[in-house]
Amino acid sequence: MIKKLLLLLLINPFNLSLMAETINLALSANVSYAIATLTKEFNKLHPDVKVKVIVGSSGKLTAQIKNGAPYDIFMSANMKYPEALYADSMAITKPLVYTEGSLAYLSVKKRDFSKALYMLENDEISKIAIANPKTAPYGKASFEALRNAGVLDKVKEKIVYGESAAQTLSYTISAVDIGFIAKSSLYSPKLKQFKEGENWSEVDAKLYTPIKQGIVLLSHAKGNQDAQAFYEFILSEKAQEIFVSYGYKIK
Repeated sequence: MIKKLLLLLLINPFNLSLMAETINLALSANVSYAIATLTKEFNKLHPDVKVKVIVGSSGKLTAQIKNGAPYDIFMSANMKYPEALYADSMAITKPLVYTEGSLAYLSVKKRDFSKALYMLENDEISKIAIANPKTAPYGKASFEALRNAGVLDKVKEKIVYGESAAQTLSYTISAVDIGFIAKSSLYSPKLKQFKEGENWSEVDAKLYTPIKQGIVLLSHAKGNQDAQAFYEFILSEKAQEIFVSYGYKIK
């Protein structure tokens, strides 16, 4: 058996990569907190498949894909970017919603959240972190919520921009007074110390367009059965349970 294997590798060294398939996953930053649990569950079904995760804002990941980045799957924070890739024939599956995100705002310091977003007008809050609305869907939702709450004009000079949901979270816990973040990040071990109503609150979902997050198989994954399996897993009932456990809503 070993001799046959060595012979196959000598004839075609690429057989080694076929035996240990790696999936390149372009992942919106907000899902980075749940992805370890998702891949662990996936590997129970497919133990020999490695999932390589590339995290970034949905807009920047889309730009990388359009410039030839060899990604197999794209899990975006909205439907806009996957739909654009599909329209340009860079995705081989029609975009589907895999989960729906929720927006929250967090302060390391305990604060009075009873006034909801109006609390941001307080002079004690001088810096507010928000993801770049041009490339990060959670940033766009944050701006929409501020505008619909009628406080955007009063607080826009306080805004500090992060490139992605992950960078915005970093600013929130280290450099600003309060920040708009993906609710999913609050379920990470590092943030479980923060309490709802004291350190954070969920943004009223009526203030922003639902954050429907989309997934596509990209052209690079054509014929890749392992990528297809991971794609199907993300849409499965088990994955949905995991998303809910991280503060997402069922699609």
